[in-house]
Amino acid sequence: VLGIDAAAYRRHWLHAEDRTWAETNCYADVWIEVLHELRLDPLPMLPFTVALDFEGDQWTFFKPPHHDLRVLYGLEVNELNVWRPLLEHAEHQLSAGKLIFTEADALHLPDTQGTDYRRQHTKTTIVLETLDVPAQRLGYFHNGGYHVLEGEDFDGVFRRAGPMDPFVLPLFAEFVRLDRVERHGAAELAARSRALLSGHLRRRPATNPFVRFAPVFAEELQRLQQLGIDVYHQYAFATLRQVGANFELLAAYLRWLDTTEPGVGAAAAAEMETLSSTAKALILKGARAVAARRPTDVSLMLETMAASWEKGMAHLAPYTG
Repeated sequence: VLGIDAAAYRRHWLHAEDRTWAETNCYADVWIEVLHELRLDPLPMLPFTVALDFEGDQWTFFKPPHHDLRVLYGLEVNELNVWRPLLEHAEHQLSAGKLIFTEADALHLPDTQGTDYRRQHTKTTIVLETLDVPAQRLGYFHNGGYHVLEGEDFDGVFRRAGPMDPFVLPLFAEFVRLDRVERHGAAELAARSRALLSGHLRRRPATNPFVRFAPVFAEELQRLQQLGIDVYHQYAFATLRQVGANFELLAAYLRWLDTTEPGVGAAAAAEMETLSSTAKALILKGARAVAARRPTDVSLMLETMAASWEKGMAHLAPYTG
């Protein structure tokens, strides 16, 4: 669809190795890279990160709203009705110049070498971009980059190892139309993004989510010491990783906004960066506590995160209008 040379592909700087979180979550990451490859700036897409909330047993799995993608870039995202094998849909939709976002099993994704690849089943999201069925070759976006798989992995991704099982749910997928892409000038793009920020600020948590999270995390940490480090890593991904990665993206967005509309963005960004880096440190401290099975005091770190959220949101108050 996009004519990508995998060997020459260069990821967006939001996924640079020197970032606190070189990857965030699968859905947000692939959108960053798809926009980057379309020569569309992904920074204006990020106002939704301001509304992250603690959901009781996890933090919001943050995803760019389809409405925002349409407003900023003219991109149309629709659910793909997978009524026949996904590979047949992929042949049709990619031939029509569309991209397919789909669930996939990381067991078959070679870019997850060292974690999930050929080791364990893990649900993730990839974007199908290049398809060569006779050669059993797929070019796809995943996490913070663009990759190629083939052979046995091709069969695995598209579930071609055996006959289609009517009792197995089809993979959830979406297709993205690229024929209506809009390319706005910097001032217009900033204005549209600024309007989206106002809307997302109005739906931010009504109370400080870190105040609500603190006692729950302390209790969960004790339970996780009995369940072990593998379960802790799953819990940390659903909680502290979403927190840290989300607010680093928000900080990057606010610094971008400050260059186009100087004001309070930089001050709020500094608080979000503190919050993000503290989340990274807390993941490591929690891991050590779980591995050693001994108590640890995380109250000061959680208080720091709560204070940074409170101050950051106060700085952003002028943007709500």
